[in-house]
This record gives sequence, structure tokens and C-alpha cells, in this order.
Amino acid sequence: MHSAFAVFLLLLVAANSSGLPVAVIGATGKLGRHAVQKLVQQGCSVRCLVRCAPSSAAKPSNAQNATSAEVAAWLTTLPGVELVEGDVTDRQCVMELLRGCSACLALHGARRTTKLSDLLPWVDATREPAHAKQVNYEGVRHVIEAARASGTCKRIVRVTGKGETPWSIFSILINGLGSMAKAWNYEGERLLRACDDIDYTIVRPGYMGQVDAQLEGASLVLADNGGDLKVSGIPHSSVAQLCVRCLDFPNAARSTLCAMTAPKGQGADSFDPLLAEVAADTRRFAGGELFKRHVLAVRVGGLVMSGFAVGFVGGSVSVLRAALAMLTR
Repeated sequence: MHSAFAVFLLLLVAANSSGLPVAVIGATGKLGRHAVQKLVQQGCSVRCLVRCAPSSAAKPSNAQNATSAEVAAWLTTLPGVELVEGDVTDRQCVMELLRGCSACLALHGARRTTKLSDLLPWVDATREPAHAKQVNYEGVRHVIEAARASGTCKRIVRVTGKGETPWSIFSILINGLGSMAKAWNYEGERLLRACDDIDYTIVRPGYMGQVDAQLEGASLVLADNGGDLKVSGIPHSSVAQLCVRCLDFPNAARSTLCAMTAPKGQGADSFDPLLAEVAADTRRFAGGELFKRHVLAVRVGGLVMSGFAVGFVGGSVSVLRAALAMLTR
């Protein structure tokens, strides 16, 4: 059975080895650098979008605390890697990036934090280049347009997150503090699902942080059709493996995959056997009304948290006054 599966994988690789480069957006991030490395190990040519070209003064480094310039310098030392200077919010840069590529790994994400000025009615923060709308939504639109213009890019792999639970405390906090990042990520997913000429694979991983040591020996689990799995930590390297390997699985096209970890023995050691079983999306995903629920959840959650904050401050002042009164008697 194992030999049959190995033959199956070889056939998939042979069928999908176009020789064209794979584009990677977010290549200097913790997830992106792992993906580039895995693509190189598979013998792929890689074209990376980086915000600034590495200077000669930048010391090549792939360490966890390395700067973007240092990681970019490290990328240039890998065989078959080419850098394109630009940003996903720049349509022309993305056009240049995807020209002649076979696929694109869109591993970018907005990092802008919400500002108090965003609450002013005359301020439209969504126009800022770093805003989640520009990065997680318009950026995906640019990737789709560039893929169509290229004539060669037939697969887009997009990493997002669980974004269908607007009333969860985590969604409220991330949306409230991160310029509606989850809500705009889901809107970007909707753009991909609306494509009928480009295949997508949407990857929704658990939380990726300093979890490698905690998850040593853990198994991998995968749910297609946007299935809901218990949220867990998952290493950047494992998510990168999934993004790269799904390119060689035609059955993973037009699918939404939730990727998590489980205790040892309750899942698989690699994503390959799990990917062999996934299928394209069949369920009806929520439409634009979900964005409105995200916005409402943030507004209600903000009022509730403000109420708690006012109550806490008021209680603290009362206690302080009582303590001062006792001291002055």
C-alpha cells in the first residue's frame, strides 16, 4: 500500500512539474521563508516579492529574529531564487512577479494595528496601504488579476485563518485591534472562490508562534470543505509544507483546508496522505453578510469591554478613596 501511494505521488509530481517558477508573497516572513526553502529543496525555481532589495550591508540570516533585509539577503543565496522588489498592494509589482509563473503562494498578511483616529467619522483608514483591506483583500485581487494576465499561473494558495466565527472573542480582538484583519481575510477568500478560471487552495491554520518545542512529536490533521477543527498550535514549517505540497495534488484545487495538530498517533506525520484524500469545496460559504456581522461583533464587543473598563476604573477609584479615608482618620 505504501509503494502504491509513493507511485501515486510520483505521478502527481511528474504531471505538475512545469519547470516554471513559483511566486511567493510574504517570503521574508516566518512562514514565507520556510515555504521558499521547501520549494528550493524540491528543485523549484522561486520568485519572491520583497518590500526592499537587500543591501550589501545586510548580513544574510534566516534566524527567528532576523530583519526583513537580512532574510532577503539570505534568500539570494538559495539556488534558483529571484527577488522582485515591491508590495502586494502595488498591482504592477504583482503583475511583474507572476509573469511566467506556474503558481503563487500568497502568504502575506496585514500587520497594521487599529488607531484611535480610525474611529473619527471623516477618517477612511481603509485607504492606507498597510490597512487590512488593502493587504488581505485588494492584495488578493491583484494576485488574481496578475494570474489571469500571466496566462501561466493556474493555482493560487492563500493562507488566511478561521474567519467564519465573528462573535468569538479571538475574532473580536483580532478585528478590533488589527484593522478588521479577519473580516478582510474572509473577503479575500470570497474573491478566490468567485474565480472560475483559476484554481485556489485556501489554507486556514491554527496559531503559528513559538510552538515548535511544545508540539514536538505531534500529529497533523486536515479538514477540507472549510471544516471546523479544534484550534491548536501548528509550526510555521508544517504550514509551509502544506502550502508547497498541495501544488502537487490536483484534488486539492478549489478547496478550503483547515490545518491543525493533534496528540501523537491521532493524525499523520506529513500532509501528503491527508492531501490525497481532500476534495473540492461543495458547501455554500457565507457571503457579504458575514463582513457585516464581523463589524457588528467588534462594535458590540468594544462597548462591552469599554463598560468593563469603566467599571474597573470606577471600582478602583472607590477602593482608593476608601483606603485614603481610613488612613486619614
